[in-house]
Amino acid sequence: MHERLSFYIKRDSLLHRLNPLTKMTLVFSLVLIAFLSPYYWTPELILPLVILPLVILAKISKEYGLTTLRLILPTAGVLFIMQALFLPGESQVLFEIWRFDVTQASLESALTNATRIVVMVSSFTIFLLTTHPSEMMSDLTHRGIPPQFAYVVISALQILPQMQAKAQTIISAQRSRGLETEGSYLKRIGVLVPLVGPLVFGSLVEVEERAIAIEARGFTSPHPKTFLRQIPDTKFDRITRTVLIALIMITLGLKIWLSLN
Repeated sequence: MHERLSFYIKRDSLLHRLNPLTKMTLVFSLVLIAFLSPYYWTPELILPLVILPLVILAKISKEYGLTTLRLILPTAGVLFIMQALFLPGESQVLFEIWRFDVTQASLESALTNATRIVVMVSSFTIFLLTTHPSEMMSDLTHRGIPPQFAYVVISALQILPQMQAKAQTIISAQRSRGLETEGSYLKRIGVLVPLVGPLVFGSLVEVEERAIAIEARGFTSPHPKTFLRQIPDTKFDRITRTVLIALIMITLGLKIWLSLN
């Protein structure tokens, strides 16, 4: 069975060809602009004008759609409901749900905050689907980032898909031994008991194997590292990063200026 080590989906697109640092700058700029903008409608514009075109440009509509249904919409939906019901507001009450008053202010705030979460998770999803961890690690190390820090970042990005793949392997092995893994919700919860043990111990063994492997490859060696593949950093990448940083500074300056007036 082929084991995916990351969320990366190989496609031939402009977004895939961008330098990893450019894509990281894009992600943080979208998140910061969505959260720092003094206008409530900013994140609502970012979704159709930036996020969706990037998804189409990167040719990851199917993968992004699955992530939206499984993660983004449930998370944003829960946040929207919680804030709409429990966030205090002094504006006009629009309607009541049981004992909770839903006001215009709470509804607008809930919509804005939920949209910000959608923008944030969507931005990181696009980054993970279009950036191979090894390319990002090579680029960060080449720019002078300590290899230990780069390795921590890459490990954090890889841990979830690796755990998913390992869990699926264990479930398949348990099924081959006659364990019933399908059925009612309570029965599926019971399946977690024989799953957790092998998953945890297998992960601990994998950590030890990784430590031995990176030590054997001279990971902590103080000597300069050489790179098998140079990650291109084009003029377009540098211009794009400059524009994105400028947009962040403009948004921050606008927020400060409006707060003082």
